Amino acid sequence: MQHIFREYDIRGVFGEDLNEKTVKLIGYFLGKKIKEKGDYAVVTYDARTHSPTLSDWLVSGLNAAEVIVLHGGLVPTPVNYFCNFNTFRVDGKEIMPSGGIQITGSHNPPEYNGFKITIDQLPFYGEDIYSLGREVEKNGDIAISTETDVIEIPALEKYVEYLAREFASLEGFDPKMAIDCGNGAAGVAIEPLLERLKIPARKLYFEPDGTFPNHHPDPSEEENLEDLKKVLEKGLNYGFAFDGDGDRIAFLSRKHNFKGDILALFFAEEMAREGKRPTVIGEVKCSQIMYDGIDGIGKAIMHKTGHSNLKVLLKETGADLAAEVSGHIFFNDRYFGYDDAIYTMFRILEMLRNGFDFDAEYEKLPVLYSTDEIKVKTTDQKKFAIIDALKKILNAKRSELGIRDIVTIDGVRVIFGDGWGLVRASNTTPILVTRFEAVSPEALERIQKLLNDLIDEAKDAVD
Repeated sequence: MQHIFREYDIRGVFGEDLNEKTVKLIGYFLGKKIKEKGDYAVVTYDARTHSPTLSDWLVSGLNAAEVIVLHGGLVPTPVNYFCNFNTFRVDGKEIMPSGGIQITGSHNPPEYNGFKITIDQLPFYGEDIYSLGREVEKNGDIAISTETDVIEIPALEKYVEYLAREFASLEGFDPKMAIDCGNGAAGVAIEPLLERLKIPARKLYFEPDGTFPNHHPDPSEEENLEDLKKVLEKGLNYGFAFDGDGDRIAFLSRKHNFKGDILALFFAEEMAREGKRPTVIGEVKCSQIMYDGIDGIGKAIMHKTGHSNLKVLLKETGADLAAEVSGHIFFNDRYFGYDDAIYTMFRILEMLRNGFDFDAEYEKLPVLYSTDEIKVKTTDQKKFAIIDALKKILNAKRSELGIRDIVTIDGVRVIFGDGWGLVRASNTTPILVTRFEAVSPEALERIQKLLNDLIDEAKDAVD
């Protein structure tokens, strides 16, 4: 059972890992944590076919812990986050929830589902989740009846009203765009926003369908963008794609796919034009172009991968923005500091309306050659040991290999004079994640081969 309790969330296969008994216990012990901060928690869910069933089980556990459940129905994950920063009228008074739980499998296959959790406006993650898992496992004999008492709240309506007001200046704007929601949850929020603001768009797969009949809702995989690209070829300028629960975005023109780190640089430049010296947090996978560019107009901070890690540091530092290459973008500037792909789309539309030429600005950037994330299979038992062994090898061979620096905030980012390579252990799956960037194809190939050879050496040391 412990494998479902992961670094950033709880996730597993419905009916097997996430069965009635386990989910009720998760709700019960999670409810006790929420009760330490207050009486109310918001529960919402994504488009997966089994999300309503999980909701009933989870609510039963929360009710058993005497938590008053505010239910927002089917919404994207950012709507759940939004609820934690806004009040709702309950029993004649305005209350702010003490916790939020989004039932979502994010971009995993249809049989998966899980929970993203917020308590006291902060992500519930890491050791807190592992500790919750131990409590659930230790108390498996507790029987919890099915009691699904909830107070329904207009979570989606309040979110749409907020964004429509924030982006009222976009009314009637036509960027000639297409939007692909991948049959996930994002469409239920984007559709009314487009209608309210009278923004035209070519809409692909807006209807929530947890079987994902058209393509998998993971916009970080190029194959899932094929339908969107075909539409752009018919005369549209821009395309947006969303993952299954709407907290991750892909933004494309007909010429380029703008990754999250490059978008972060462009957002920082826009803030600088407005008179700010922006502070931006990036993960270890972000391009050196982003770090160097932001340091020229403000301050860039390198941090661990993971939406929970970035949200916590964003709050601690008061930074303006955080970003992951994969398309998680966290605005603290004019917003609440969590990853919201829908909000991010409207910030991009603002820039387009203001005349920002994404293609031209992208083509001004230094030319570097990079890989996407490359996954190296291993086991959950060995992945962190391999990283530890790799660190020892790198330090022993530092001079011999011409290494300029080794950043160990999350795995190892090995910096050479002409590029860098990253090797980190995934916190959620039994793999190592690698990424490489260099000034030339030859340097990229050399760095990639060098680090792959050292990974093999580290594996041998662990075995």
